[in-house]
Parts: sequence; structure tokens; C-alpha cells
Amino acid sequence: MKYYSIDFKLSPCNEAFCDVLSGEIAALGFESYEYGEDGIVGYIPCNLFDKNELDNTLAAFPIEGVQIEYTQTEAPDENWNALWEQEGFKPIRIGNLICVHDTRTPAQDVTYDITINPCQAFGTGSHQTTRMLLKFLSETDLSGKSVIDAGTGTGILSFMCRMRGAEQILAYDIDEWSVRNTIDNARLNGIEDIEVREGDSSVLTPDDKANLLIANINRNILLADMERFANALLPHGNMLLSGFYVQDIPVLAERASQLGMRVVEERSEEEWAMILLEADAAGRMDV
Repeated sequence: MKYYSIDFKLSPCNEAFCDVLSGEIAALGFESYEYGEDGIVGYIPCNLFDKNELDNTLAAFPIEGVQIEYTQTEAPDENWNALWEQEGFKPIRIGNLICVHDTRTPAQDVTYDITINPCQAFGTGSHQTTRMLLKFLSETDLSGKSVIDAGTGTGILSFMCRMRGAEQILAYDIDEWSVRNTIDNARLNGIEDIEVREGDSSVLTPDDKANLLIANINRNILLADMERFANALLPHGNMLLSGFYVQDIPVLAERASQLGMRVVEERSEEEWAMILLEADAAGRMDV
């Protein structure tokens, strides 16, 4: 997937102003950022970049007196496979409950041991949102349930669902590398029957129904896809969402309400948030 690198220059510039800007651009689809001397550099998939939307967001920046200019370039492709082969990644542990590690690290003495070779796919478990979802799923009885994993990345959320008893799992991702990586990682964990599709939420057909839909994606995509997600749920199904900031919960909750769903649980880690939605209180999963 091609990315744009957007170099934002703030005047005046301090860490607090940069933090506010990072939250504003995250809502536009920016997936990561890094601090510079006089601003931040943000990265966004080319297919999500909307210059008019960005200009309008910067014009409405909530701190008076801050001037923001930016330059846009196409980020160079990285051979992430080669970088991983050279450096690997450190195992991600959630207490003695979960460990996500690569093939260089032996199996760990934890309840849920997940092995992945991340390649170019997002989702090693190092990000706050992924950790929150992994912990939540580890506490959820999915015996006999069907699951849709939207934007699967490396597949680790699907693997946790299988470890918790999910019977049928459909995963999809817009990134071809993620699709291949999920299939390869499933084999590493002895999981052979997860269906993986390439594309966005349009790959979901009217016949695709699940007890639980998981999506760890940015706020704008969640808002755009929530109706399609809701239509993919079985009666009394649940939707588990992350990939956004705590400050984004109200707008997501409002959209869910329009679709006949409500927030029944919230969790957060630092500024990142996770919510559990349900269409009917009687159908809430036993967590």
C-alpha cells in the first residue's frame, strides 16, 4: 500500500500542540506520526488522503494563534520483510496471559501463545488498541460463535478468537500483504480454516453474518462502514471497535445509536479507546 508523508510545521510549536494535531489528523485516516523539531510528520494511505478535508481540519484547528503549514510527498516503499528478517520484533506480553512473538522466540509459558511473522502487516500487538482487543477477547467466551475480523492485519485477533472457541471466522483486509500474512500466520498457529478475503468492507456479502464483528480501524472508516458492519451481525450480535481516541467515543456512539446499537462497555489505554456495542441488551456476550 502506498503512503503519503505529510510534514506539518507548527508556529509556535510545542509538544501539547503537536499532540492535539496528531489527534485531529488521526480522525482523517493518518495511521502514524513522528515528532520533528518544529512539528510532526504524519503518514496516511494514498487512497485515504483528501486534501480538502485536511485543509478544512487545519483551518478549524482548536488552538487559537497556531499557524500550520505542510508539505506532501509520497513515502518511499520499505522492504519491511528485509527489515523484519534483520531485526525481528520484541515479544509482546500481556502479563502471564498473552504473548505475541515471532518465530525466533520459542513458545512462551502463557495461556495464549501467538506466533507471527509480521512482514508488512500491521498488528504485532505492540499498539495500545491491539493489546486492549486481545485482552478483551481473552476474557470472552466465543464457543461456537461466528466472527468477522475487519482489517485483520497480521490476523492475531482472529487467532485469539479461535483460541477462545470461535467456530467460524471471516477476516478481510484491503492490503494484499496483510491477506497473505494472515494466511501464513494462521498456519504457524495450526489454524487452517479461517477464510481471508482481500478488499474493504464491500467484500462482505448479504450472506456473511456473525455473532461478533471486530474492527481495529481509524474513526472515519468506522463511521463510514458501521452500517455495513451492523448489517453483517446476527440478531443480538456485538460489535467490538478500536483504533480511535477516547475523544472519538461520542461521535461513534451517536452513529451506533442511529443504527439501533448502544455502547455497553468502554476501555482505554493512554489516549486510545475501545468500545463494545450491542443491538439488544438481551444479546450481550458474557464477558
